[in-house]
Amino acid sequence: MTRPSVLERLQQVQPRAELWWDSSPLVYDRWRRRMIAKAPDPGEMDAWLDRLFNPDSPPQTNLFRGVTTNPRLTLGAIKEDPATWTAWIDDRIRAAPEADAETVYWDTYKEIARRGSALFLPQFEASGRTHGFVSAQADPRRRHDAEGMVAQGIELHALSPNLMIKIPGTAEGYEAIRRLTALGIPTNNTVSLVMSQFVACMDAVAGGLRDARAAGVDLSGWRSVITVMSSRFGTLGALQQEAGEIGLDLSETDVRWAEIALVKRACRLIEDTPDYPGKMLLSSMRVSPVVDGYTHVWHLEKIAGADVVYTLPPSFLEALLLQAPDLEFSPQWSEPVPASVMAKLLRIPYFARGFREDGYAASEFTAHPALQSTAREFSLATRHMVEFMAERISAVR
Repeated sequence: MTRPSVLERLQQVQPRAELWWDSSPLVYDRWRRRMIAKAPDPGEMDAWLDRLFNPDSPPQTNLFRGVTTNPRLTLGAIKEDPATWTAWIDDRIRAAPEADAETVYWDTYKEIARRGSALFLPQFEASGRTHGFVSAQADPRRRHDAEGMVAQGIELHALSPNLMIKIPGTAEGYEAIRRLTALGIPTNNTVSLVMSQFVACMDAVAGGLRDARAAGVDLSGWRSVITVMSSRFGTLGALQQEAGEIGLDLSETDVRWAEIALVKRACRLIEDTPDYPGKMLLSSMRVSPVVDGYTHVWHLEKIAGADVVYTLPPSFLEALLLQAPDLEFSPQWSEPVPASVMAKLLRIPYFARGFREDGYAASEFTAHPALQSTAREFSLATRHMVEFMAERISAVR
């Protein structure tokens, strides 16, 4: 057997921690082949990736325990295999000539989600319905439509019991999470960046669970995770701008500490909230910073030992496996952020407000600059998918 990969060493620090694939499962095999071709030791890389995910292996032997996707990643699945998906879409158009581009888009989105969830359904069943979830996102253009998100969540979950519904961190999103939880439908709170959102999600889930139990709803296949978009908080918001306005110079390490401080506080909050039986899910991680000429991955190193989910996109995995394969881990998640760094960060209103549990009212979530930027990105990917469907409709008809 080859030496343990960097990901296996991370998971060994806290066996309850989970590694998830952050893309459509349908693109994994092609990405895997590209990685093996790039590796200095192709045999070692082949073994590492085979242990990460191999649908032909017993499900309990796969290191990946779930999947997150979003509209941009779903569009990527179409681009990765255009011949297959163009043929499927064209057949769908011929079968229902009256369907418009929005309808064809939604049917295609559901089919990609259905096929991806099928690859992880054996793990879902073998684990007693606790692992093997595949996240599918409600239309980001409907992020202020609680009714619409609930309806889409019900429709997506009906495709497979291991489909987890991604709902954004808006006021309407938390109402949708409460209602989906009450139905026993698993949820992933996406586009969440600050402590106030994490608290709102925990409250929504707790309320939904009370309703579900009162109604005798089956919760055996239910789970909740709260996605914290780490680097998006540090780089898409106003952290650097506001620091400059008060004369502070933030280094790369300072920005990483700001993101890590939020995750550490969120993990502690979950430990202290027995009504919330879920996990934080770390996304938008970076291979960073470089300290004394050594490449670190603080988003992993400083949280190692926490009972969290790490969701790993292909680009991050490639950088991690090729640039930092020898990285070692020790339990660090409970270690505090250096006091001098925290004192510096708390002078910045953007950070201080995001760090407080009462920093934002629910009505203010949608105004957060990193949420706005992310929502635009996801909405644009959705529009591109709809435009592609319109092109196919014109070609077929």
